[in-house]
Amino acid sequence: MSEIKSVLLWENQRRYIREAIDAGTLKGAIIPTGSTEQHNEHLAMYHDTQSAVYVSKLAAEKLFPQVIVTTPLAIGVSEHWMDHKGTLTLRAEVFGEVLYDVADSMRRHGIENILIVNGHAGNSGPVTERLAGFREKLGINLEYHSYWEAYNEELVKEQMESGVCPGHAAEFETAFALAAFAENVDWNGVDYDSAKLTISDAGQAKSDREYHHQAKLATVEKGQAMIDVAVDWVAEKMQAML
Repeated sequence: MSEIKSVLLWENQRRYIREAIDAGTLKGAIIPTGSTEQHNEHLAMYHDTQSAVYVSKLAAEKLFPQVIVTTPLAIGVSEHWMDHKGTLTLRAEVFGEVLYDVADSMRRHGIENILIVNGHAGNSGPVTERLAGFREKLGINLEYHSYWEAYNEELVKEQMESGVCPGHAAEFETAFALAAFAENVDWNGVDYDSAKLTISDAGQAKSDREYHHQAKLATVEKGQAMIDVAVDWVAEKMQAML
């Protein structure tokens, strides 16, 4: 039994992981990073995490049985959204330490190619500041990318009527959710104008309203087109590392 049962680490029994690593068939890991934070009035708070896991899983399946997807970091650096009740945030240093420990856990088991696939913009600064230090300490092949780095201007122009990508809970993320996990999109009872919003930053208040309207442009077809590009791109990044 030299193959993993599932590309999702947590779905395997220990013997599958042990034997696949020992046989040399399991060579790489993807760590998805996301958040639990407000996503306007209509999108579930788990969106960033779920989208990162979704892209990671499909990319790993393209490279089966060489790559495993670890348990995601489902709470990110989201201080900028704390005006909205329900948002959870970690301090940047805490997030960095947890991410390091997950990567180190995989290294200690013999995985030397690790790709961090991010779904939340607030994580990018904290990770990129620490990445060189992580590489030096871990001594492995370690890369970090937000999955939307896959998109060029032409694709965004072609698929996004708003021209905005990624945006926050706007057309792109709403289209992604419609295509991947439609149950997370809930317009039932949404009345933006009567919502008791307390957004302390005027710029954020303005973009929040704009993104709310842009979200209504989202379709399943747009979401699927964007997902397909991201999955191929992440798979290529991981393949190059292997």
